[in-house]
Amino acid sequence: MKHIRNFCIIAHIDHGKSTLADRLIQACGGVAQRDFRNQLLDAMDIERERGITIKSNSITLSYRAPDGQDYLLNLIDTPGHVDFSHEVRRSLLACEGALIVIDAAQGVEAQTVANLYLALDNNLELLPVINKIDLQAADVERVREEIDADLGLDPFEAIPVSAKTGLGVEDVLAGIVEKLPGPKGDPDAPLKALVFDAHFDQYRGVILQCRIMEGTLKPRDKIHFMHMGCDYTVEELGFNQLRLNPKEQLSAGEVGYIVAGIKSVREIEIGDTITHLDRQATEPVPGYKEAKQVVFSSIYPMNTNEYKNLTKALDKLAINDAALTYEKASSAALGFGFRCGFLGLLHLDVIQERLLREFDIGLVISAPSVKYHVTLKKGKTIDVDNPSHWPDPMKIDSVTEPYIKASILTPEEYIGPVMELCREHRSESQTMNYLSVGRVEVISEMPLGEVLFDFYGKLKTITRGYGSFDYDPIEYRDTDVVKVDILVNKEPVDTLSYLVHRDKARKRALHYCEQLAEAIPRHQFKIPIQGVIGGTIIARSTIQPYRKDVTAKCYGGDVTRKNKLLDKQKKGKAKMKQIGQVQIPQKAFVSVLCADRD
Repeated sequence: MKHIRNFCIIAHIDHGKSTLADRLIQACGGVAQRDFRNQLLDAMDIERERGITIKSNSITLSYRAPDGQDYLLNLIDTPGHVDFSHEVRRSLLACEGALIVIDAAQGVEAQTVANLYLALDNNLELLPVINKIDLQAADVERVREEIDADLGLDPFEAIPVSAKTGLGVEDVLAGIVEKLPGPKGDPDAPLKALVFDAHFDQYRGVILQCRIMEGTLKPRDKIHFMHMGCDYTVEELGFNQLRLNPKEQLSAGEVGYIVAGIKSVREIEIGDTITHLDRQATEPVPGYKEAKQVVFSSIYPMNTNEYKNLTKALDKLAINDAALTYEKASSAALGFGFRCGFLGLLHLDVIQERLLREFDIGLVISAPSVKYHVTLKKGKTIDVDNPSHWPDPMKIDSVTEPYIKASILTPEEYIGPVMELCREHRSESQTMNYLSVGRVEVISEMPLGEVLFDFYGKLKTITRGYGSFDYDPIEYRDTDVVKVDILVNKEPVDTLSYLVHRDKARKRALHYCEQLAEAIPRHQFKIPIQGVIGGTIIARSTIQPYRKDVTAKCYGGDVTRKNKLLDKQKKGKAKMKQIGQVQIPQKAFVSVLCADRD
């Protein structure tokens, strides 16, 4: 085991984790030159197009050190976005060390610090790497100062590299072998294997990614999942080396895959501990935490005939993404669908994109919301994340909403606009820490619901891309939340209802009404679109009707003939307005919600 190194790469988004992983794989001969492509470990098209890592991916590499000793390196490339910190947390459980990558031009950012704390919580050894030293704006010495001041790590251990050109990659490999510890464990002890990831293969079922903590596992062994309580027989196991490479056994300290004929996605849980059925471990591997969904939204298929396909697609996505939760829901306007929980708006966006690309299912998505604690006058407290479940306002005693502690790192010249942005989003307190020359950390407590829609995008705009944002949930606090209904021709459309703070209700209701007025086609009668709180109208737009010139045939004669025709038309339109139905196209729902998220 002293010749095994299990490590992951952690960093802020867009600091070069996947590029560095590519260079490490090439340096270890893990891929032939003709098979190489950029972002080698990113399997999904959406990851390559957006230049982000969504799923953690692992690979086992063989590395010969300068002294001639062979090492087995198990590398896990992790996401950098705050929405996918759950993926990072699971990956850290399978490692003893981590490379923490810092951009030589951008310096230490918010998610860098957040990932550092995650790694320290798991007692990992950290090796800092300063990437992108080939850039003209690179300032290695300033970054070393930030590593010392912000991260508390030895700045002289930081290895300067350019993952793009390959400069310094050999130094990183040498540092991994010298600075990061090897795994510990007893190959003869009862089996304890941590399931830190899984993906679904349509031919082989569920393929588990495991780290063997104790014991040894071989094909045809009978295994037991300690949390779920189900039993299986191992069909195949081995290393991940771009392709699955079968082995005769996996021993303590090693990371690999397991195929055990698991057909149902409901039968396993990411974070579970595997042990032998006939020689079970006394307790599971500690440290796993379930993902906490913070954003909730309803999704419906564009075509109601695709409901069954959507059910199967979510089942398959759930095994690839342990943080996705869903339950059945229905809407009078859109039919059957699902109420889903996500880690954040990017997470929601990625799931929507994957459903469209991988399963060819078009979706209509309701406005995202957070979970509110509602105390009724009878003394009972309920959790509400769906506007359709909002109780009668007359029965509500008090409402609390989740608050976060937001950490924003920004250059000093943008401090004014950043603090104004926080105030616009109902920030309750703001403190500033001057981390180094020209860099400020703004710590602010604000409602989670306020950062769901446009906060991150506005922050990037006002700081010209240099601002970074991270947050931690802190507590629930009293608030004045109301339910806003959208009426089309005086009929409520349940899918467009939303929960919002009273101060911002009118602004968003006006936005909804204007978008719907543009998206719904004109009818033969006037259509009012209204935003209401209870019985009070707070916003309105009107779709004007088609107008037929009924007086065109009336030539000459007294004016009363013309008035008679106009009165007849007026009565007909009034009758049509009473019995006519407004056809709301699917694109109207999409245009409202997409524009609102942007």
